[in-house]
Amino acid sequence: MQEQSRLFACRDSSGNTVMSGSWSTDESSGQEWKAAKPSDLLLMGLASCAAHDVVTILERQRQNLSGLRVDVDGRQLPDPPYAFTTIHLRFTLAGDGLNPEKVERALDLSINKYCSVAATLRGVATITHDYVIEA
Repeated sequence: MQEQSRLFACRDSSGNTVMSGSWSTDESSGQEWKAAKPSDLLLMGLASCAAHDVVTILERQRQNLSGLRVDVDGRQLPDPPYAFTTIHLRFTLAGDGLNPEKVERALDLSINKYCSVAATLRGVATITHDYVIEA
């Protein structure tokens, strides 16, 4: 580890690696993020957990999903430990003939029943979501 380095290689239970962290550049500029911030990894985990569920549910509902993007906006307290207070997920879906009622059902099941990350965060932050179906 280099002096002033705060760059970490994190491995999941399957051995996949994600980099997280920063290092100081100098006194005046402070910290420079060279990899994902830990708080961003949390939001990324929520988005990917929910997306995985949504894809699975829509496949079971025989929906022809051809694309899915999840944008996440998390608001944090201004002081340490900077806990998240609200998190909003916007799902942008693409597919031929997607049924809005089935999409809403898939999102509701994912966020409120199946996603373990959402279940963990729900006790600390308010999680909301909406969606757009692209033509």
